[in-house]
Amino acid sequence: MKKTIFLLVVLFSFSVFAQDQLYKVTLLRAKPGELLNLIDLINQDISNYESYLDNKPYLLRHSQGDHWDLMLIYPINKVENYFSTAQNTRKGQSETLEKPYGDEFYDIVSFQEEAIVNGPPANAFIDASEKYNLFHIEIFTALAGKQEELLEQRLAENQFYAGIEHRPNFIFTRVFGPSWDNFTIGFYENLHDFAGPEVSFEKEDKAAKEAGFEGVNYVGSYLRSLLAEHHDTLAWKVEQ
Repeated sequence: MKKTIFLLVVLFSFSVFAQDQLYKVTLLRAKPGELLNLIDLINQDISNYESYLDNKPYLLRHSQGDHWDLMLIYPINKVENYFSTAQNTRKGQSETLEKPYGDEFYDIVSFQEEAIVNGPPANAFIDASEKYNLFHIEIFTALAGKQEELLEQRLAENQFYAGIEHRPNFIFTRVFGPSWDNFTIGFYENLHDFAGPEVSFEKEDKAAKEAGFEGVNYVGSYLRSLLAEHHDTLAWKVEQ
C-alpha cells in the first residue's frame, strides 16, 4: 500500500482505536456436558470482580465457526501489577482466574489459551461491550514477515468501513502468550446490524480505493495473501 495512504489510515484508526491499553484474554473450551457449569463459575467471578480486578471482565460465547466455547476479555493495568494481584486469586477469591497446574477447575475445561494483548482505550471497549450484544471475532496468524503488513491491512479495512458508514472493528495485537498475531472484534446490536447498511458497489469501491486497496473486490483476497491461519466466529455476550 502507498505510504501516504497508510499514514492517513494510521491517523484515523489510532485517533479512535489507539493501541495503548493492555487486555487479558482467555479462550476456553468446556469438557463435553460442562459448558453451563463453566459459564456459572465464570459468572460468579465476574459478579465479584471488584475484589480482585480493576476492570469488569466480559464473557463472550461463540455461536459458530471456531474451536473454543468462551472468550473472557478485560482491560488490565501494567502486566507486573496484574500478575501481582493475580497471586491473590489463588487464595480463594476467584473461582476461575489464574488457576495453578492440575487444579480441579481443569476437570471441566478441555482447552485453555491465554494472551496479553494491546488494544483500544479501556473506556471505548467498555462502552461498546456494555452497549452491544453480538460480536464478530476474527483471529489472525500472519505469514512470516507479514505481521506489520497485516496490521496495516486491518487499519486500512477500518478506514474502508468508515467510508461506507459501517462501524469499524477494535484491533488487538499480541504482546505475549498465543500463537496468533492479532484479532479484531466488531460490535453489533443483532444480526441485522451485523449485515450492515445497504451500500452501492460504486460507493464501496470508492471507499476501498481511498483506503489504499485496489478496489472493493480485492479487500478479502489481499487479507488472505498475508495469512497463515484465520479463525472467524460470531459470539454473543453472556449476560449476568
